[in-house]
Amino acid sequence: MPPRSPSPSSPPPPAVTVQVFGTEDSRATRAALRFFKERRIPVHVVDLRRKPMAAGELRRFVEQLGSPAVADTEGKAWRDAGLGYLRMDAEELAARLLADQRLLRLPLVRVGPRVAAGRDEAAWKRLLSGA
Repeated sequence: MPPRSPSPSSPPPPAVTVQVFGTEDSRATRAALRFFKERRIPVHVVDLRRKPMAAGELRRFVEQLGSPAVADTEGKAWRDAGLGYLRMDAEELAARLLADQRLLRLPLVRVGPRVAAGRDEAAWKRLLSGA
């Protein structure tokens, strides 16, 4: 059977792959998934409760955005850990984020080599546009 050619009315296959790191119960993660779904962009979801983020992957976010941008300093896990009173440099903060991924600002979104942290639709649009 020959392969079917796409119909003229169907959208072209997307050229981007979006990876979203988050948790099922995170409102921000659900907002990111809804954002990409509305644009018919396939998303690979990584639930951080089931599979922790790899060190190299987290390092990519930290290198591009900086440790403070990736840390959820307003979250319950941050307060419960008593981190509001500690002074940490970027290296120490990155090590703490890797050790306890509940401290991450969710969702973490990656499109190719570009990344964004937190609920930020403007950043997601920039990721998709390649800017």
